[in-house]
Amino acid sequence: MSGSRPLWALPAHALRAGYAAGDFTPLDALEACHARTDEVNGRLTALVAEDRALAAEQAGRATERWAAQAPLSLLDGVPITIKDNLHAAGLPATWGSRLHDGHRPQADEPALARLRERGAVFLGKTNVPEFTLHGYTDNPLFGPSRNPLAPALTPGGSTGGGAAGCAAGIGAIAIGTDGGGSTRRPAAHCGLWGFKPSVGLTSRRGGFPQILADFEVIGALARAAADLLPAIDLLSDIGLPRTDRFAQPLRIGLFTAAGGRPVEPRIAAAVERLAEAFAAAGAEVTPVAAPFEPESMNAAFGTIAQAGLAWHLDGVDGWEAQVGAPLAEMARAGAALTGAQVYAAMAACHAMRWQARAAFEACDLLLCPTTAALAWPATGIYPPIIAGRPADARGHALFTTWVNIAGLPAASVPLGETPDAGGIGAQLITPPGRDHALLDLMITHPALAALAAHDPEKEIP
Repeated sequence: MSGSRPLWALPAHALRAGYAAGDFTPLDALEACHARTDEVNGRLTALVAEDRALAAEQAGRATERWAAQAPLSLLDGVPITIKDNLHAAGLPATWGSRLHDGHRPQADEPALARLRERGAVFLGKTNVPEFTLHGYTDNPLFGPSRNPLAPALTPGGSTGGGAAGCAAGIGAIAIGTDGGGSTRRPAAHCGLWGFKPSVGLTSRRGGFPQILADFEVIGALARAAADLLPAIDLLSDIGLPRTDRFAQPLRIGLFTAAGGRPVEPRIAAAVERLAEAFAAAGAEVTPVAAPFEPESMNAAFGTIAQAGLAWHLDGVDGWEAQVGAPLAEMARAGAALTGAQVYAAMAACHAMRWQARAAFEACDLLLCPTTAALAWPATGIYPPIIAGRPADARGHALFTTWVNIAGLPAASVPLGETPDAGGIGAQLITPPGRDHALLDLMITHPALAALAAHDPEKEIP
């Protein structure tokens, strides 16, 4: 315990302070996280693989370093979880598919190697949708993950298991990937802070193939904004520049709709209230049009996802019997695409990337919803109705996909919890390379200071 709070409920920076003061050790924190996992994971299906001996070894070495006041990093001794599409030596990596059941990598991806080398404690792997290509979390191996705020509902996806675990106290930080909103949307649904870096900052290498071009990057989710900066810094191939700050007054472009697509009114209203808080703190907030067109965006993204999956499965004997029906259909559609169609989609995405620059000519930051929909039933692939109107498979992801195509850094900040459908998040988006400025803003700006993520000490229904 730390004061009145159990160790599993503490954010990473509070654990670090306790280690430094000698109030408790990384081994104590690990024991608390294991007990919490045993208590809640059966209901949530957040963690799908563990190696408790490995975690104890890591925590033991971290305990020795903290006793000598010689920590390796700001995350030394901090318990974290790792998404099941990332390769970590000694832990399974199934990508949520029977096709990769039993796969156990012998080496870390570079980003995870940095975490291991700097003392993070690996609690285990978290659940994903098959091939991480859907915005909910369910698969043929492990079944559905559930939202700690509303257990009948999804935590989102594809970092849904990581979000559910972090929100429930299974690890202080969840490491995930984001190819179309996969850290930010689960963060919103589960009341967390989530961050997607600029393209190229936290690259995918040494693991499963990239089937979403370079749209997918490694990001993180946490219960406190202050914990994201050290996580992204260690995950980064090049390290974060420490001098970048936004000039004052902060110029914000606000939009809560795009292309006439439906948006849950409670989400739009919450984002508008945050815009008012920014304005009250001195920011210049200007309504702007959404800087993308949903139909062309979704068409290009869908083509690349289909082609990427077909490429991954090409030449794999018997994959049809091992892959779930929705993904098999996607792969067959990808195999039927022509080279011209794939190239046209790539060209459209490159055009969106260049056009994104224009969105920041008159503002430093874009503010919009993270999700267009609240959480939906845990076994549903997507919500078919949003705000009383029909929605397609990417309707809930309206506000995030463009960010990945454009290669921009973006964060989801928790605005509150609904009584019936999980959390609501707002998305903050900046130009490429301004990751540190955005991470710093999340910690220091007065409009964000009052925001609090889900408290995992609350009883899970």
